[in-house]
Amino acid sequence: MADRTLDMELIRQLAELLDKTSLTEIEVEDEGVRIRVARTAATVTAPAPAVIHHAAALPVAPPDAPAPAETGASAPATPVDAVKSPMVGTVYLSGEPGAKPFVAPGQRVAAGDTLLIIEAMKVLNPITAPSAGTVRAVLVANGQPVEFDQPLVVLD
Repeated sequence: MADRTLDMELIRQLAELLDKTSLTEIEVEDEGVRIRVARTAATVTAPAPAVIHHAAALPVAPPDAPAPAETGASAPATPVDAVKSPMVGTVYLSGEPGAKPFVAPGQRVAAGDTLLIIEAMKVLNPITAPSAGTVRAVLVANGQPVEFDQPLVVLD
């Protein structure tokens, strides 16, 4: 029974290590005894790194928020020339709360310029312009959840 108590202490220590790091799983083996401690993404409570924490602090638009800003009737309802989301996540139009958006309707962009950021699984992913052009419309709002292949920005 003393060995079981020792194992429980080791399990507690491993669980504390998970809490103190960004690890989601840890496994140790000693003298034929293997202990694995893991947590699922749904129950992860570890604090996010500073950059992610900063982005997570951005305000999130309520589900019934008004439609995002467009340049007018020139933007089609389902634009074929839109930059589309490569993933499911949350859109951020600027690099930090209160900062100027990366792009605005009427603005010229070069190929590779950051249009917006999508946070997916605590990772910030810049979405860049595939080619040079003019931003005709921004079809999403700051903090809005987006789906895969959803139109984000229309470029001319």
